Amino acid sequence: MKEKSLFIRLWVYLKHYKATLFLAIFLKIMAAVANVLEPFVLGLVITELTKNLLDMANQVPGAGINYSYVFWVLVIYAIRALFYEFGAYGSNYYITRTVQNSIRDLRNSLSQKINKIPVSYFDKHQFGDMLGRFTSDVETVSNALQQSFLQIVNAIVSLTLVIAMVLYLNVQLAMVVIISIPITYLAAQTILKKSQPYFKRQANVLGDMNGFVQENLTGFNILKLYGREEASAEEFAKITDELQEVGFKASFMSGIMMPILHGISDITYLVVALLGGLQVMAGKMTIGNIQAFVQYVFQIGQPIQVLSQLAGILQSAKSSLERIFEVLDELDEAAEASETLAGDLTGQVSFNDVHFQYVENKPLIRDFTLEVKPGEMVAIVGPTGAGKTTLINLLMRFYDVTQGSITVDGHDIRHLSRQEYRKQFGMVLQDAWLYEGTIKENLRFGNLGASDEEIVEAAKAANVDHFIRTLPGGYNMEMNQESSNISLGQKQLLTIARALLADPKILILDEATSSVDTRLELLIQKAMKRLMQGRTSFVIAHRLSTIQEADKILVLKDGQIIEQGNHESLLSDKGFYYDLYMSQFSQEAV
Repeated sequence: MKEKSLFIRLWVYLKHYKATLFLAIFLKIMAAVANVLEPFVLGLVITELTKNLLDMANQVPGAGINYSYVFWVLVIYAIRALFYEFGAYGSNYYITRTVQNSIRDLRNSLSQKINKIPVSYFDKHQFGDMLGRFTSDVETVSNALQQSFLQIVNAIVSLTLVIAMVLYLNVQLAMVVIISIPITYLAAQTILKKSQPYFKRQANVLGDMNGFVQENLTGFNILKLYGREEASAEEFAKITDELQEVGFKASFMSGIMMPILHGISDITYLVVALLGGLQVMAGKMTIGNIQAFVQYVFQIGQPIQVLSQLAGILQSAKSSLERIFEVLDELDEAAEASETLAGDLTGQVSFNDVHFQYVENKPLIRDFTLEVKPGEMVAIVGPTGAGKTTLINLLMRFYDVTQGSITVDGHDIRHLSRQEYRKQFGMVLQDAWLYEGTIKENLRFGNLGASDEEIVEAAKAANVDHFIRTLPGGYNMEMNQESSNISLGQKQLLTIARALLADPKILILDEATSSVDTRLELLIQKAMKRLMQGRTSFVIAHRLSTIQEADKILVLKDGQIIEQGNHESLLSDKGFYYDLYMSQFSQEAV
């Protein structure tokens, strides 16, 4: 993606606020003009006063201070100052409004996009990477726009006006100033290139230190248990020593920029002062213009330094824009729907010669055929990588089959609206998900139109009502961001209650009793049985003792059904399921 196209695409968000954007640019130009005019206006006063004092010293008849002229020039100077202050404040105010509104729209676009792209996208990208695109990348673009845009405008306008003013005042001296511009720029760029690797290394080491601190704080009990305090302190000391070293080098390299740039300005100043003094003595230039020239020499350095420093910021913004637009350019999940559901599903599911592969030429599921009647409980077992979760992903249309078809109540699910189709499902996963909010809000997530009475009934059916009432605030207790203020088993009961409230026709259960105590496991199993009554259920089973009542048990291996039947028939066959069950039984007995 070309840099030019990136910033053109960013204009799509800025153009909605172009009135305030152009107003900010206009005010910044006004402030820059007022700033550049300052030495010239002061030069008029100095020239007039010098002339008046010389006339008085030479006893020229009628000589004296021209108070009227000086007064009006000072009035102009004051008006110029007001324009400068108003332009500087107003430009910052309006650019802030423009940028914040545009970034808000960009964030909204990302939020809308994330709800449209397929689930497969999230399988290919790490959570931290996605989070970075939404937070730090957007913030980098925001900072670059708000802090850099007007500075670039100011630097360009100031440089142009300064060059115009020195050319107007004296062409010969102007050439000295103009020659100093590329010299100053090259010096700044050279220092930046030298310092940039140190700043990058400093950022990396700082990240290492933050990660080390977080890791040691979260595992502090383990550190104490194994007596690793001294080793941890020594490792932290190594990191801080490295951070101190690279931090010093980065600061030193960056710190010498101003002395070098000031040195170039001082040399230019000396040359201008020498040549200008000779021209004043020759009567070719006024003292006021000389002082203006001197000030313009110092005004040259700042915009060049700003432009040099902003190059890195703009480069970071470009990289962030690439990452942001990569998300926005992702293809949306296909929304085709040639068939509609006349009513709720009954739950009849058919897998018809299904083939599927995540990676081309690497098939995972082959020749998979299955008939599930309404209300049946189907358990899916098998070793890791057998394809259990993949089957669920296909059923939910998180992925589409490569070959064959999946039908529900006779409808090919590829011809149904994903949104309407998925409303017929309920899911209780091994990793229970609750969000920051009250318990009541979390339960209502399954059915936004549910009344308080319906919520309580669902909680009672899930054996979680009593627990909720013992909490401070009851149903109105606030869950924290990670819902760590309740136990894992209690979270599972809440997700079951949420699924009950949604009243789905087809259930997907990733058995979640492996990490809880026996008493809570029994409560969860009872709640799950109530949840499955009258509904077609697909259960990914880890503990085989929990699926003995399943109507069908599918034993998967390498994406194919190698055994199928109920618990008793599979045990009597003494095949793979028998070996798996007996190994678990012997482990539990031990």
